[in-house]
Amino acid sequence: MNKSLLIGAVLGAVGVTAGGAVATYNVVNAPKYAEVLAVKPVNQTIKTPREVCKDVTVTRQAAVKDQHKIAGTAIGAVVGGLLGNQVGGGNGKKLATVAGAVGGGYAGNKVQGSMQANDTVTTTETRCNTVTDSSEKLVGYDVKYELDGKISQVRMANDPGQRIPVRDGELVLVD
Repeated sequence: MNKSLLIGAVLGAVGVTAGGAVATYNVVNAPKYAEVLAVKPVNQTIKTPREVCKDVTVTRQAAVKDQHKIAGTAIGAVVGGLLGNQVGGGNGKKLATVAGAVGGGYAGNKVQGSMQANDTVTTTETRCNTVTDSSEKLVGYDVKYELDGKISQVRMANDPGQRIPVRDGELVLVD
């Protein structure tokens, strides 16, 4: 066999073997995991409106049937006129009757107004208002990690624990 052919074959075999060894070294020694340095939960505030109703007692003035207080005025005038008629004599009696009727009418009007103002009706009504409930919802995790001496951050759906798998130099974020 030719010496130079033999040397060439040996050198070629050494080159292929060395190339394969370097490639294998890179594949074998490539990091399989990124080291997790910190994990911070990320929350979102959820606001939910809802209606709250309760029954309350309400007191109102009763409906007035005699808005102008005619009955009280008339009854007061008659009673006042009768009482005024009992006083004095002659023209004084007439004057006392008229004065009694006017005074009694005024008094009857005021008495009926006071009675109507104090006449109330109590009912139960439902009163509603809107309140807002707040709650926290976990939306993910901000993960700080180190890969090949470089520190980076990524948001993940789950807490990765101590390390994150790496495939072909990239983080494996989903299974």
